[in-house]
Amino acid sequence: MARKWLRWLPAAIVPVVVVGGAMAFPLQAEADIQLPNKSPAEVLAMIGNSTVRDFSGTVEQTSQLGLPQIPSSMDPGSSTLSALDALTSNHTARIYVDGPQKVRVQVMTSLAEQDFVRNGSDIWAYNSKDNTATHTILSGTGAGAKSGSAKPHGSGKATTPAQLAERFITAVTPSTSVTVGKNTKVAGRSAYDLVLRPRTSTTLVGSVSIAVDAKTGLPLSVAVMAKGQKDAALSVAFTQLSLQTPSASLFTFSPPSGAKVTEHTVSPGTGHRTTPKHPGAVTPDPDAKAKANAKQVSTTGSGWSTIVSAPASALPSELTGSSLLSSATTKVTGGRLLSTSLLNVLFTTDGRVFAGSVPLAQLQAAANAK
Repeated sequence: MARKWLRWLPAAIVPVVVVGGAMAFPLQAEADIQLPNKSPAEVLAMIGNSTVRDFSGTVEQTSQLGLPQIPSSMDPGSSTLSALDALTSNHTARIYVDGPQKVRVQVMTSLAEQDFVRNGSDIWAYNSKDNTATHTILSGTGAGAKSGSAKPHGSGKATTPAQLAERFITAVTPSTSVTVGKNTKVAGRSAYDLVLRPRTSTTLVGSVSIAVDAKTGLPLSVAVMAKGQKDAALSVAFTQLSLQTPSASLFTFSPPSGAKVTEHTVSPGTGHRTTPKHPGAVTPDPDAKAKANAKQVSTTGSGWSTIVSAPASALPSELTGSSLLSSATTKVTGGRLLSTSLLNVLFTTDGRVFAGSVPLAQLQAAANAK
């Protein structure tokens, strides 16, 4: 569900929604932090030249999007509810990275723990709530990470500040003002505050602040500010960070006794999945439908004012038929509106969807122009 939603969101918002909210640790400038002066271009170069490949730490996630309260009557197993929970709930994760092919993410909640472990072509996803695990083996030449890739990637409901920062920085265009704010400190490390501000008034985004480690160039936190909101609407930050190589044992996973394990073998790029228990059986890629739907998505506008639209046929039936849609949206001219401090989503009466970090009037205008 969450992956399908991503295809409808503007590029500037995708990185913060995919992680399920982001971490409300707004940068706290400290005037007494003395660092050599650097230009925005020099701080950007620090990020691009960062060679940090091994680290471990604690990442905190929170969200202050102003989303409606989720009804207590909702089915706890609903993927729609899971997607909204990712946006509205707080999450704490321990992240361990040893290069691009050894990653472990442990997401802790009040009721359960989720583990995501990659060790080369061997990938495990475990949920303690129902004691289930999925074991995926990547086969073929696409199983390895690209040569020279030093960007760590997490899984599940957590991500690293480096991933978010990379998405925002990649999207920087002339529509964005880039400055360096006051020096800050994150997880006990001194950092530069790289600030991105839209040059347009037709967006809900006020600014994006990226704390860049002064010694290594590693992004330590990302905070997204909404216009008219004092606290960060979305943010992500390390609260603890070690640049030592994690123990190799952390990337070896064995499911607990009694766990229900599902086995898969995936050939990257083939669009097919097989199971080791039935070597001759080939089933369609479960994401094939989503990929086909993605081709129907179109965009209007540019930069921070981009509007993404999708036809009714691209919407999952669970969403369109969910009582949560009515509970979480309000009736407006032309349909129903899901409104947050950073993103508006218009569901038209004829089933189409329009989303963007823009005011409602712009979504309505886009819908009327189709």
